[in-house]
Amino acid sequence: MIDFKKFEKYSKPGPRYTSYPTAPNFSEEFNQEDLKRYYASQSDDRALSLYIHIPFCRSACYFCGCNVIFTSKEDKKVQYIRYLKKELQILKKHLNTAREVTQMHFGGGTPTFLSPKQLKEVIDAIKEVFPNFSSDAEISCEVDPRFFTKEHMQVLKNGGCNRLSFGVQDLNEQVQKEIHRIQPFETTQNVMNIAREAGINSVNIDLIYGLPYQTKESFKTTLEQIITLNPDRLAVFNYAHVPWLMKTMRKFDETTFAPPSEKLEILKLTIDFFINHGYNMVGMDHFAKPKDELFKAIEKGELHRNFQGYTTKGGADLIGIGVTSIGNGVDYYAQNFKDLKTYEEAIDNEELPVFKGYELTQDDQIRQFVIMELMSNFSLNIPRVEEKFDINFNEYFKEDLPLLNEFIEAQLVTISSEKISVSPTGTMLIRNICMPFDAYLKQIPENKRRFSKTI
Repeated sequence: MIDFKKFEKYSKPGPRYTSYPTAPNFSEEFNQEDLKRYYASQSDDRALSLYIHIPFCRSACYFCGCNVIFTSKEDKKVQYIRYLKKELQILKKHLNTAREVTQMHFGGGTPTFLSPKQLKEVIDAIKEVFPNFSSDAEISCEVDPRFFTKEHMQVLKNGGCNRLSFGVQDLNEQVQKEIHRIQPFETTQNVMNIAREAGINSVNIDLIYGLPYQTKESFKTTLEQIITLNPDRLAVFNYAHVPWLMKTMRKFDETTFAPPSEKLEILKLTIDFFINHGYNMVGMDHFAKPKDELFKAIEKGELHRNFQGYTTKGGADLIGIGVTSIGNGVDYYAQNFKDLKTYEEAIDNEELPVFKGYELTQDDQIRQFVIMELMSNFSLNIPRVEEKFDINFNEYFKEDLPLLNEFIEAQLVTISSEKISVSPTGTMLIRNICMPFDAYLKQIPENKRRFSKTI
């Protein structure tokens, strides 16, 4: 039995490390001229990964931290599609869009809030500008089961979609009412049937632990219902409570949240539950069946982490398309404008709608590699780092490695001359374990750090 009470001290603000450096370090000094320069310098041999952001939702889910626009107006969607098409044409002027595309992901918002006809229009426009999709390209879409039909499925299938991700979060009625997302189990079951009938063999389900009124017992009931759907992958996220950023989160009574020790118990329950039902843990918050390609990537040391989660499609430059979307290459990040007005103004001026970005130094790239390896694989091959970056690992990180001592003493981490390894219990605190390697976090006093809590 693990005494989770003793780990409550690790419940502190910290990044999720979907990027490094993290988004708060992005600067408005990075502009479209910088991005044009990066696009021009990229090798034609490097593949492309596309992220398309559809920002619209009909109503607010109070737990959500995404950049969304609440609307039921048809004309807003029509206008947005028009600007997406314009952005694609601007991209074509500055980027070699004939490069091979190995991954495309629709995120939101609610991509399937577009009608099937509108969704087809967007897919057709993308494929006209980016015609060279690889035969094994991963094409995925985030789906709100409340807004998904057989017609949507047919459009996605015809467009090459081979992965779907269904947002569920929790099936408990009290929790659903509190988070303003009523979604009966039968709704999720119905869309799973639609996906399977269409031949989609990779379906992910998103869950969130740490929501108001959740308990270990209530979440176990959700897990027992979800497993009957036989998903191929699951993402079980720690709820990120950031009310200073998201006004809807202020509606929650914080006394209804489980304490950190119970959240860790819920996570432990979840890990044990899925392992006992034939899944393995992937990275910080994902689970998949052992035959999933994610595990082949782990064995080869080729699992990658990006803004969409864990992927096998590394070695590609990510192009963000649409309002607020983020792209990145080997040594930069670039984010589009976050509001429609400035996004549209930039495009009307025939400009790339870049709001801010970041140019990575050599030190950033070294630390990015270390953090992403730990986040993805729960281990780090030290000789591999030394060879890749021509450094002496212990010398380079001499100020950072002592910060791991408390995790070593707690038997959460072991370090040898060859490897840093995280224990099964340590995986639940992987964000904390990565934080000593974050050069920027050290510059911010702990009481000034504006991130969600790690537990």
